[in-house]
Amino acid sequence: MSETTINTKELGEKIVTVLKTIYDPEIPVDIYELGLIYDVFVNEDKDVKILMTLTSPNCPVAETLPVEVEERVKSLDLVKDAEVEITFDPPWTQDLMSEEAKLELGLL
Repeated sequence: MSETTINTKELGEKIVTVLKTIYDPEIPVDIYELGLIYDVFVNEDKDVKILMTLTSPNCPVAETLPVEVEERVKSLDLVKDAEVEITFDPPWTQDLMSEEAKLELGLL
């Protein structure tokens, strides 16, 4: 494994750690465990792109949550730039939640 591969993998893990500190204000579970994060891309220049969704298109935090995600990820020293893309394809369902999130919300 090259140094770059290790670095992007480590950076990816750090990004996930940051994502787990961001909560949907209506649900007491972080956005990562909720299944709102579809993908995290890190290139060799340390530019980050996050593909995420919201629980619904008219989610009250539709304006602020993506900005918060972008700013928190950009705050990591190793990240050069971060961009969040919102998608509703596929639409979010409770099936995307982790077991931990389902347990927290009493769905198991």
